[in-house]
Amino acid sequence: MLVVGLTGGIASGKSTVSKRLREEHHLPIIDLDVLAREVVAPGSRALQLIAARFGAARVLLPDGSLNRKALGEVVFSDTKERKWLEGVTHPRIRKRMAWEIVKAWARGERVCVVDAPLLVEAGLWKWAGQVVLIYCSEPLQMQRMITRDSLPADQARARLSSQRPLASKLAYADTVLDNSGAPRELHEQVDRMVARWRAQTAGWWVLSWLVPGWAVLSAIATVAWRRVGWWRRQGRGRRREE
Repeated sequence: MLVVGLTGGIASGKSTVSKRLREEHHLPIIDLDVLAREVVAPGSRALQLIAARFGAARVLLPDGSLNRKALGEVVFSDTKERKWLEGVTHPRIRKRMAWEIVKAWARGERVCVVDAPLLVEAGLWKWAGQVVLIYCSEPLQMQRMITRDSLPADQARARLSSQRPLASKLAYADTVLDNSGAPRELHEQVDRMVARWRAQTAGWWVLSWLVPGWAVLSAIATVAWRRVGWWRRQGRGRRREE
């Protein structure tokens, strides 16, 4: 089974691509934003730890659920607390993600897409067979945020500045979908990409599903090859700089 990591940035169009993959091509989507909410659901161990760390009155809503806005205000400017929070939530998210991937494989899926805004930042790109980046320029991201979310320019700029630039993620991507044009153009790129995936997985996915040992070896080889490819790209980049 081909595991694809889908990533982008705010107002880049990642949600549009994810929706088309799910609704038009019927591919399973593992949305890490959804998993992130699930791991801090009321009654979860993660939420108990968060409440104990920051105070229930401070980060919980009256119904016992997490007050995401309040928690964000606590950790946004405090690197130490943000790292602690990531240490609590990220392992749980990765565990759920792995289980969802296994379930997709058990169903006989040929392709499974992991929708992860922080795919690169969290190091999850290393575990994907392919990485897809939804790309557009920063001025276009700004324009979309101002129009879509009715944000003042300074707030839009602050949100954009809080994220890693899309340009810095290009080196990690196997496929870059340019979302600078009309929606139809993006849809056509998505459709061509899915056709390539289906052609790529036409034969070996059956073997991977029927022979679990082959699936494990294939996954190990994919991870190893991705890291080798990254080192090669980094080496070429350093040589160009010299």
